[in-house]
Amino acid sequence: MPESFAMQGIVRDWTGQLDILVNNAGIINRKTIDDMSVGEWEKVLQVNTTSAFIGIKLAVSSMCESGGGSIVNISSNSGFSRHYDPAYTASKWALRGVTRTAALEYAEKGIRVNAICPGVIVTDLNRNSPHLQPMISMTPMQRSGEAEEVAQLVLFLASDGSAYITGEDFVIDGGFSAGVGYRRVARETGIL
Repeated sequence: MPESFAMQGIVRDWTGQLDILVNNAGIINRKTIDDMSVGEWEKVLQVNTTSAFIGIKLAVSSMCESGGGSIVNISSNSGFSRHYDPAYTASKWALRGVTRTAALEYAEKGIRVNAICPGVIVTDLNRNSPHLQPMISMTPMQRSGEAEEVAQLVLFLASDGSAYITGEDFVIDGGFSAGVGYRRVARETGIL
């Protein structure tokens, strides 16, 4: 925690204020419940959820001094459904809950809190995953998203253009969450 306080001071010295926080830490552990240890479970939740909680706690006082701000938590579309990684899925569901709770708690202080829930975005986290190409083929837009596309959404949520938006989840997944199963059935039965 002392390092976090030092970083907060560095940001204020550099910019004069702190009004934007993006919580983007994330790891995955591709194990099932049977194969995952409690330690592995806890590590994923620490990085994916607890770090965002700590970030919010540390940023809020500086944001209040600045007159408000915007916090953007990077969750996942797995936070709406399921994933064969119980810790990752739980952490992303939990991050959506933290987002909503923080949005309620800090709205009157002028702090907006939202979550972005990306689908398949090729990064170092998943670049060598064996299920990457099958997931892309199941995505209605038939491609992975680009990190820059997520960044544009972050910029919007950090800007005054989203001044009346808080406590929301923004899914950016090429239509994957819109009903992949139904799309597959439609293709297999000749509707599409």
